[in-house]
Amino acid sequence: MTVMARITKAERKKIEAAVEKEFPNDPALQQVHVARKVLARKAELEGLSFGEYIMKRHRRKSSAQ
Repeated sequence: MTVMARITKAERKKIEAAVEKEFPNDPALQQVHVARKVLARKAELEGLSFGEYIMKRHRRKSSAQ
């Protein structure tokens, strides 16, 4: 079993703060952008591109069903 990359709470807070500044009056867009940035950071920690990371997650979930 592969261990998924984790980001620290501090990293997540930093991402959230940056996104909040970028999209100050749009909480929905903030949520989407934070999620994308968190996934991109996890991909980076695993040495994968964003697309590779998403496909890896999709394959793993598909094989579990």
